Amino acid sequence: MDGLKAFALSLAWLAGLAPLVAHAAPKTVCTITVNSDDEREVLRRNLPPGEYDFVELVDRGRPDWLASSCSKGVRCDVLVISGHFDGGTEFYTDRLDVREYLAVDELERASCSESCPGLFAHLKEVYLFGCNTLNAEPMRSASPEIARGLVRAGYTPADAERTSRTLAERHGESNRDRMRHIFKDVPLIYGFSGKAPLGRYAGPTFERYLKSTGGAEFGTGRPSATLLGLFAPTGMTVTPGLKDTDPKAGFRRDACHFSDDRLTVASKVDFVHELLGREMAEVRMFLDPIERFAGSVPAAGRQSPETARSLDAIAGDKAARERYLTFARDADDPAVRVRMMAVARNLGWLTVDEERTEYAQMVADRMARDVVGVADVELACSLDRKREMGRELLERQLPEGQADKVAGAAVLACHGSPAGHARVLRALVATSDDDVRIAQVYLHHRPIADANEIRVVTDGIVRMPGSEAQVRALDTLAGHRLSDPVSLTILANLFPKTRSLQVQRAIAGILIRADYQLLAGIDLAKTLLTHRVKSPDGKDLIDVLIRRLQSS
Repeated sequence: MDGLKAFALSLAWLAGLAPLVAHAAPKTVCTITVNSDDEREVLRRNLPPGEYDFVELVDRGRPDWLASSCSKGVRCDVLVISGHFDGGTEFYTDRLDVREYLAVDELERASCSESCPGLFAHLKEVYLFGCNTLNAEPMRSASPEIARGLVRAGYTPADAERTSRTLAERHGESNRDRMRHIFKDVPLIYGFSGKAPLGRYAGPTFERYLKSTGGAEFGTGRPSATLLGLFAPTGMTVTPGLKDTDPKAGFRRDACHFSDDRLTVASKVDFVHELLGREMAEVRMFLDPIERFAGSVPAAGRQSPETARSLDAIAGDKAARERYLTFARDADDPAVRVRMMAVARNLGWLTVDEERTEYAQMVADRMARDVVGVADVELACSLDRKREMGRELLERQLPEGQADKVAGAAVLACHGSPAGHARVLRALVATSDDDVRIAQVYLHHRPIADANEIRVVTDGIVRMPGSEAQVRALDTLAGHRLSDPVSLTILANLFPKTRSLQVQRAIAGILIRADYQLLAGIDLAKTLLTHRVKSPDGKDLIDVLIRRLQSS
């Protein structure tokens, strides 16, 4: 009887607990809505009432909304991020009334710093409703100088190639890799390998999934074949978060050194120093974070005794300096070489004058090998003018004849050479499409400011034979938003003379951006209507210009 009484009491105790079990704490669905709210509202309508709480982490009008949500200690079981994804850096919106966005760097910082345990530590599922969020294509690859650097370090050519491929795989950091790093240990991350459906399409599909399963599969941390099947036409895929046992876990630990807010500046400098002691091939793969960090340490931060000692240790490491500079000088891409030299300056391995010398030597070497091209012009024109990077280059005796070649002249023009500028303007009205392309790049960065030069160039373009080069030259002028009536008149008079549709469209591209009221004595609308070449593609820019003229 005593046993029966005890059993009865146990049943009564369990019965008393039943309401508590039935009313166990609901799961929390956290949403980050930077664009449409379709997915969030579908969840609100279809998940069983009382079993889920919903927390929107975006606080409109507050730039630090993520940090604010973290400080509130919100514990998320499921996270749904809705927004356009630009392919690597942020979730954003196309709505004009919304300014909030979500930077991937900010997510990475919060994850590495463990400053938001409520958001990351208890997640069972993450839904990334954005294009390419789980695209597995590497964002970076191993360039040829990496294998060459390994050979210099003593590897056989075969071993160097194998190691180069291993480094590329480890550091390729696709969008999928990065999301796995951010959402470490999360059992399930849903996303898209390519273009994702817009919210107005994703929402109804998501709703069909929830209704067909009654929400039973949602938030369990187990892949849903139903969900993946419904979204299969749009490339939904799934992956788990990174675990400590994963082969790439070591890379995450290294990468987190740059993002972890708990680490002092000095300890981060020490980590960079440790990296610089590794094979330079691996240092090259870490160039992006090293570059960002080395350029971000403020002058005040460099004055702290601890940081100053760490920086001095790097500056005094002659062996690492020599290996680094040797590797940098071997870079195939001139932009990479310039970036690596800027890092060397920030680390105390080069003075500003020495950095200029390295740049001048690189350009001279490339001129001597006759490999200067569009990329060199882009680089030269985009360099920081405050450091006068081209000063020594302009003072050098360059290889004979190279300064007169269009690409070399454009590089010099980017750094202020009047002769180079004049040579590029002549190239713009030449017949070589390659030369016109280089001139176009230069003039995008350094537009013509002199009205007389504009007239000379316009006259030269008009005299060019109808060709792709002439169209490219006209497109270059379009970026100048012409306000010179003489030049505009010259172009308007060319329209009825040419029988090239592409040339006419290029002229329309100039006139539509210009003040065509300056064209005194020319009935431009009539000229366009009478002489336009019929377009096989339907309405085009010429038609748009005609409508504007007729309505003005």
